[in-house]
Amino acid sequence: MINLPKLLVLFSVSIVAQERQKIQSTLETLEISSGKRTIIYSDTTHFEAPNWSKDGTYFVVNKSGKLFKINIETGVWNEIPINAKLNANNDHGISPDGKRLVISSNAVEPEHATDEHTSYIYTTSIDGGNLTRVTEKSLSYWHGWSPDGSTLAFVGRRNNQFDIYTIPVEGGDEKQLTDTPGLDDGPDYSPDGKYIYFNSFRSGIMEIWQMDADGQNPVQLTDDLYSNWFPHPSPDGKYILFLTFMDDLKQDHPFGKDVKLRLMDLKTHIITDLTPVFFGGQGTINVPSWSPDSKHIAFVSYRIMD
Repeated sequence: MINLPKLLVLFSVSIVAQERQKIQSTLETLEISSGKRTIIYSDTTHFEAPNWSKDGTYFVVNKSGKLFKINIETGVWNEIPINAKLNANNDHGISPDGKRLVISSNAVEPEHATDEHTSYIYTTSIDGGNLTRVTEKSLSYWHGWSPDGSTLAFVGRRNNQFDIYTIPVEGGDEKQLTDTPGLDDGPDYSPDGKYIYFNSFRSGIMEIWQMDADGQNPVQLTDDLYSNWFPHPSPDGKYILFLTFMDDLKQDHPFGKDVKLRLMDLKTHIITDLTPVFFGGQGTINVPSWSPDSKHIAFVSYRIMD
């Protein structure tokens, strides 16, 4: 079971430490076939979690509680004007039809803030209008949108345990999909909607798993001594991209660690390294970040400035 107060303390300490240090964040793309990396944008602010737009022209990232679009060709930023009270975290995404955004955020409405740290799920139009709260309970962190656009998959803390749930995109009753000791996190749908990929600590180390979209028939896909997080299937259904921490960090996935990106072939289950080890972690690929044609992925790497 997660010691939530301890995690929140560590999170707060991490944020304070980052404020004292100057962080260089770099948004990169990587071509799957060649491994070629291209820098899209880099500066000395802390931004996170790129989503690749469905038309392939921009990324959505979060920074300082706000969401921004970054033009792929020019690197120009534009804030998405959502709500002045929005305090978005790095779990956000674009709907399958490209018309809506889903956002995990501290309570926008003060009456819904039940404790000091909250996270509810909201939807908006792609340009930030019509902000609507989806989940009634906190903590709730979005990670996957079903291909038909009807359902959101998320990790929620209920009864002091984090498990994977689904909920209709318009709100309603939650459906619990997992109920095992240890953290289950990072659910993302296969492009045909049959499966959900996720990371789980149920084996005693964080590994990548697959289950049916209704939560049945869980199968472990990775089995090594690393900590593996945030599986994202490619739009063509051939691969899973995931983040690997080089050390066994138990149930944590902090910022500022040695990580690499790896790729699993879903037909052969062969895993290959996409990158050498780099400085990253929390914020690198928390959310789906494949290009629409499955040829590239986007991620954020970091550097501590002197």
